[in-house]
Order: sequence, then C-alpha cells, then structure tokens
Amino acid sequence: MENNLLYRVKEQYDNLKLRDYLKHYENLSSRMIKSAGIQKRIKVNGKVEKLNYIVKLGDEISFNITKEESQNIMPEPMELDIVFEDMDLIVVNKSPNMVVHPTKSHPYGTLANGLMYHFKETNQNCIVRLVSRLDMDTSGLIMIGKNQHAHMVLSRDMQENKVVKEYLAIIHGNLENKSGTIDLPIGRRTEDSIKREVLEEGQRSITHYEVLESYPKGDLVRLRLETGRTHQIRVHLSHLGHPIFGDVLYGEEEKELIDRQALHAYRLEILHPKTREKLELQCDLPEDMKNLIENYLK
Repeated sequence: MENNLLYRVKEQYDNLKLRDYLKHYENLSSRMIKSAGIQKRIKVNGKVEKLNYIVKLGDEISFNITKEESQNIMPEPMELDIVFEDMDLIVVNKSPNMVVHPTKSHPYGTLANGLMYHFKETNQNCIVRLVSRLDMDTSGLIMIGKNQHAHMVLSRDMQENKVVKEYLAIIHGNLENKSGTIDLPIGRRTEDSIKREVLEEGQRSITHYEVLESYPKGDLVRLRLETGRTHQIRVHLSHLGHPIFGDVLYGEEEKELIDRQALHAYRLEILHPKTREKLELQCDLPEDMKNLIENYLK
C-alpha cells in the first residue's frame, strides 16, 4: 500500500527543478529525494518525472514514501503497550528495565526486537527508526518513525524544540518551591565518564518542574525538558539534593523499594509528521512507581 506526500506547486515556486522544489520548499532531504527519484516514486500530475523536471504552477506532485527496507534485528514476540499508531508513526509505552535497541550486552529482548515482530505480524514493511530514546531503567513513551520522512520530520521537530516531553519522577525529600525552573549547565569531567554533573563549562540545560503531590518522605514531580541533555532530569534533581528513588548513578540503590530509578516519560505533545495535526499522548504511572508511593511515601 502506497503512502504518499501530496504537494501542489504555488506560483512563487514554479520554474524550479523538481529536486530543488522538494528540497528547498518542502524540506525533504537530498538523500531521500535522490533515492525516490532512482526508484521512480515521484509523480507529477500522475506521471513519473525525472528530478530535473521544471515544475509549473498548479502541478500536483505525489511522493511515495513507501519502499522496501530491511534491518538486522531479530523479530521477537512480546506484549507492546501501543499508545498511538498509523502509517507514519508508532508511539509505545516502554516497560521498565527494557533496553530500547540491541547492543552487544543486550542482543535480544529489546523494544526494537518486539517492534520488528509487530511490523512482521501486521504485514508492515517498516524498520525501527527511533526518534526518541530512554534509558533501560526509565519507562514511558518512545516515538518511532515508520518511514524515512516521518523520522526526518520528527527528529527536526525535536531539534527545534517543537516536541513537548513531560516526565513523572518520585524524589527523596520535599522541594522547597512547588514549581520552578532549573537552569544549570551539565557536562562530564572526563570523556570516558558515564556520569554527568552540573559543571560551569557544561552545556546549558533547562528543566521546568511542578510538585504534583507531597508526602512525608518525598514528592511526585512533573518535569518538562526544554533541552535534552543525557540524564538531565536525574542530574538536576540530584544536584538540588533530591535524587530520584532507586537512581543508582545519581542517588543510591534501593531494591527493597524499587529496582530502577522512579522516572517515567508520561506525556508527549507533537505535530504529526505528515498532517502536522497536534497530537497529545500520555500513559499512566507504572505499577512499580504506584507501589512506591502507596507502600513507602504515604
């Protein structure tokens, strides 16, 4: 089944080569345009045209973004919590303690393995194009573009801060201010260090927060990232003296309470990569974080 981008040439864009029109006015990548041209996936007024075709006012351009693709990831049956899916995009609520993409130490059992199985079972010719990622121990919403165009547009939106990402965290102690902004630079002392810190010479990092519930032993906090540094929320909260429960790297191991950091990517606000319609997606707090609140914080 074809998945087409449809464009109509306006007066100010006519007399351009097809490749230049698609690149400069529809913001498609040169690589994507070249590949589609070679594979004859671009039509003008219903007829396949070469990339040096001169576009005219009123021309209808159809760009088929469906193509044969393969990826060296083993499909594995697993239960996926799919929050949204259409021809261009799939958003999944990742379980805690799950690696997103296969690595040497985790070749199987990853979210990507489950997605490949899902695509295979539903006869979708897709590969796993991750737009966003989460640490193994962080649960919540992850975006996957189902074609080259969706991945390109969503990645660009992320870079241009057009994607709203909100998290829920359970932290030690009670924040002095119930809402605010943490604007502190984050960096690494050495290139080979996994751990990040608030460092004067680091990259500017901005986290907005609001305390949703205060308990005697901690707070449930909603956080929104304005910048997307590695471990940003964990570093900022730890620096304020309120590390996330179960955060081994920036706090302490607390397996008797929760076996991972109590951090959950619960909400996304995005523009659909093709229609540009606003999508607001969210998922519930996972059971292990609910249990931490019920059994320990209250």
